[in-house]
Amino acid sequence: MSGMTQSTRPRHHSADPSEDVLLGVDTHKDVHVAAVITATGAMLDTRSFPTTREGYRQLLAWARAFGSLRRAGVECTGSYGAALTRYLQSENIAVTEANQPDKATRRRRGKTDAIDAASAAQAVLSGRATATAKTTDGPVETIRMFKMAKSSAVKSRSQAINQLKAVLVSADTALRESMTGLSNPKLIRRSLRDHPGSCGTSHAAAACQADPASHRRDQRPHHPDHSGDPGLCTEAAGPLRRRPGYRGCAADSGRRQSGAHGQCRRRLNPDPVWAVEL
Repeated sequence: MSGMTQSTRPRHHSADPSEDVLLGVDTHKDVHVAAVITATGAMLDTRSFPTTREGYRQLLAWARAFGSLRRAGVECTGSYGAALTRYLQSENIAVTEANQPDKATRRRRGKTDAIDAASAAQAVLSGRATATAKTTDGPVETIRMFKMAKSSAVKSRSQAINQLKAVLVSADTALRESMTGLSNPKLIRRSLRDHPGSCGTSHAAAACQADPASHRRDQRPHHPDHSGDPGLCTEAAGPLRRRPGYRGCAADSGRRQSGAHGQCRRRLNPDPVWAVEL
């Protein structure tokens, strides 16, 4: 993709270097569409930028050319907008997570990337968007990635053992009876040991059992619970441990809470909503 930026609509308002402006960004995989509005909500301009380091630099320089930029509303700060969010925060821009406009607003105003970008900025200006964007780095992000890998491995393991047991339902009676009542580890070892090389329905059933059993066995050493590392969890859960009345929680609950606040203490709501997780 070319590194050239592209204007998506004409300017609606003249620029004033001393004026406070707000940035809104509609994020995508390859191109971000940005809009700049004044403190009174007037549209200044919209433009698209590539999702590269140079594109982020151009986006910020373009937005700052309209005035004093201190706040930005960005959609999808945990996915497509994560890298841009980190860049803006490193440049001392307060990034607020902006949700996509609701269906009623889209019906009234239409649906384009430029309109969505302007809506993100207006949501910050009006106070509808107040959630501080997560930093998506540091120990909390490390825990999230390890937890995602573990969850995927556990799901694959469950699918393999369920497939193994499903084969037994319609397998030959002798084969089914020989494996009835076995625990999962014993069933896996038995399926691997009895895997034959000849043909036939019963042999095919045994072969089908051996395939998920081998996957189940191979998956076990590949998903250690890295997210349970004491030092990593202690560092990530620091803000939670300092909350009044905190009495500790299970490891998985602590990881979920750390992922929710994303190293931003301002995201910790004092209301008793955390009781759901504890």
